[in-house]
Amino acid sequence: MVLEAQRWVNSTYRGVAGFNPAPENGKTGWPTMYALTRALQHELGITALSDAFGPTTLGKLAAHGNITFQESNANIVKIVQSGLWCKGYDAGPIDGRYAEATDGAIQDMGGNAGVLATAGVSPKIFKALLTMDAYVVVAGGSEAVRAIQATLNHNYIHRRDFFIIPCDGIFSRDVQKAMYLAIQFELGMTDDEATGIFGPKTQAGLRAHPLSQGSSGVWVQLFSAAIVFNRVRTGDADFYTNFTSNYTADLTAAVRTFQKFSALDVNGNADFATWCQALVSTGDPDRKGTALDCITTITDARAQALKAAGYKIVGRYLDEHIRPPRVPLNKWIQPGELDTIFRNGLKVFPISQYDGGSLSYFTYSQGFQDALEAHAKAVGYGFNTGTVIYFAVDYDATQDDINSAIVPYFKGVVAGLASKGKKYVHGVYGSRNVCAEVTSRTLARWSFVSGMSYGFSGNMGFPLPDNWAFNQVQTLTVGSGSGAIEIDKDVWRPSSDPGVSSVNDPSTPVDDFIAYIRQLYSLAVSYGGSKNPSQLVLEYLRHDKYDNFVWTKLIGGIDQGFIDKVDGSGIKKIYELRDPFYGVDLHVNHLGATCNGVYVVGKPATVTSGKGDVAGWGGDLMTFYGEWRRDSDSYSSGYTYCQEKLAKVNANTTFELRDLTEDADGYNIAMRLRSGVDIVTAVTSYYKGGGYLSRMKDFYLGRFGSAVNLKAIAQSMLLSDNDLDILLGRTFLVESTAGDGALLPNLIPPSKLDEFLQGFTDVIVARVGQENAKAKALRAQGKI
Repeated sequence: MVLEAQRWVNSTYRGVAGFNPAPENGKTGWPTMYALTRALQHELGITALSDAFGPTTLGKLAAHGNITFQESNANIVKIVQSGLWCKGYDAGPIDGRYAEATDGAIQDMGGNAGVLATAGVSPKIFKALLTMDAYVVVAGGSEAVRAIQATLNHNYIHRRDFFIIPCDGIFSRDVQKAMYLAIQFELGMTDDEATGIFGPKTQAGLRAHPLSQGSSGVWVQLFSAAIVFNRVRTGDADFYTNFTSNYTADLTAAVRTFQKFSALDVNGNADFATWCQALVSTGDPDRKGTALDCITTITDARAQALKAAGYKIVGRYLDEHIRPPRVPLNKWIQPGELDTIFRNGLKVFPISQYDGGSLSYFTYSQGFQDALEAHAKAVGYGFNTGTVIYFAVDYDATQDDINSAIVPYFKGVVAGLASKGKKYVHGVYGSRNVCAEVTSRTLARWSFVSGMSYGFSGNMGFPLPDNWAFNQVQTLTVGSGSGAIEIDKDVWRPSSDPGVSSVNDPSTPVDDFIAYIRQLYSLAVSYGGSKNPSQLVLEYLRHDKYDNFVWTKLIGGIDQGFIDKVDGSGIKKIYELRDPFYGVDLHVNHLGATCNGVYVVGKPATVTSGKGDVAGWGGDLMTFYGEWRRDSDSYSSGYTYCQEKLAKVNANTTFELRDLTEDADGYNIAMRLRSGVDIVTAVTSYYKGGGYLSRMKDFYLGRFGSAVNLKAIAQSMLLSDNDLDILLGRTFLVESTAGDGALLPNLIPPSKLDEFLQGFTDVIVARVGQENAKAKALRAQGKI
């Protein structure tokens, strides 16, 4: 039917001046919608045809009147019918008769969009009809977001400049602007005053509408919608389902979660700062910031002024290219400046930006070159191993730009840093969408968000990325006299990138961890007992979280006597290890538990799963499956869920990149132990001898051998009932994330489970390939 529509519009209007024919391929797309739009304009007597369904078209339609059963222009009816088929609605034959099938399709579309279409096709419905907007939930969308979109359409379609927004379950720029309009309408603004811009009058109005638990009404409805759009999760429940007009305890809990994530005061109330943070990328620009970035040299006087104003971390540039006619800014770190910063109790985060202000700059080769230069400068300043360097995208990159240029640039950055020995880890500066996409596709450790550019398309309709560390919100001057300095104020997220407090440190987190393992091993040797000293060390590493009845059934209990001996020795416990490859903080207890399980149990001799797997990747797969079932309203496809959520830097799941790294390291170190070496030798050779550089490949080949085996073993992990302990553990782990009564893997359609398993397999294989590319770069430089 789409093909029939394309053929009809082309044959009817091909000779009309300004008409651009639709592709005759049977596929709905913007070119077809534009062709139908131009056809409509011609029928309305417009001679200057355009792809835009603008004010002139709307005005002519308003003068023409709604398209109903009495419509006499058969071609206009055919345009309606063609548009409906392109949107997937059965409009009956494309015959120019506005009959029951056509009217029913219009009412179905209007119902999905939240607007009444009982009077036929109004101008605004016609405008919506000739777009690529969807009015049913699409992949990755949420029913609650769709409900909010439909509610906005229903409540405000009567306002002059409010047009039907998509109801696809996806938060977008158009939806965010519609929210601004809704707020302005509720504030009593006229159609002329309501511009959809988050300006001073809108902000003043929000100050007058604080909310708290017990509040109710339309303002709670709008606020809860904003919280839903920001993808807030409370506990194990997705807040997508809590669009409400009553400020409940659940909403309060969600707000507290949102406030903590956004580095706001955590009070559970809809105060002004929380309203702003939920609606605009700057949040409240006047809020307190504890970080900054600047192009000005930090002197003692400036450092003291910054310190007195409450700032803790300074973003400074590693370098600057001076190419005529550009005037040098001398924005890079000056000799002695780092000492000045540290001496005054401040920290630093380094930024690399040689250009980055336009699409043409971003290529793979440019990213590789920028990484080499940034590495050289960072080494020259003495930045320690593991320091995050933020590479900048300093313009409003669209999604197409991100796909075609920005991601390839960052892949070049990754390869460039790898070619120099992976001393430094890459971060990303840019809009919310740039940061989220670069993080997802190149595993950037932290994001530095250009929130101050609130009009960027990449900042509107996108929540803060999960791994945000700094959010740039305001330009201002701090201090006076010799201490005056212009800065961009940044909000810093506690528990994220801590910044650098010193340079030229000889020791690294890996060195400290190895020393810790050596101390534990020495105590284990002196303790004696029936267990191997290496096993005692692993039991100590896991005991604070992975020591209960379930773990005893899986891999055996721990020696409490040795635990007491270590705790009484005064050794400083290490809880996290900063991975030298990805820069993520590995949880030592999970690493120890995974390693302990493989060391004690080993791997099955056949292509199946075992208890040792449950201690590592298998247990993570079970909980991750439960999370997919919990989120299945938004992610019906398990494959898509794996692609978007599995092994990411910070995706708020139980199987992030950190977890997979712990699983791989635990397995690889355990296999070293099973070959006969002790834990000190195994850990030292792994983290200091380059073993971690091929961790994913060694884990993949060692445990699975092939993609076919990987999928089969994962399927066994989720379906096998040969071991009662694994069966009971699987039920517990799935229900712990999905909730009681969740569909276990054996209860969903096999085809749906197969999608999930294929997604899991493809992500693991992709991580291996990504690692191989980095290793190749290292080998080319003679590093490994």
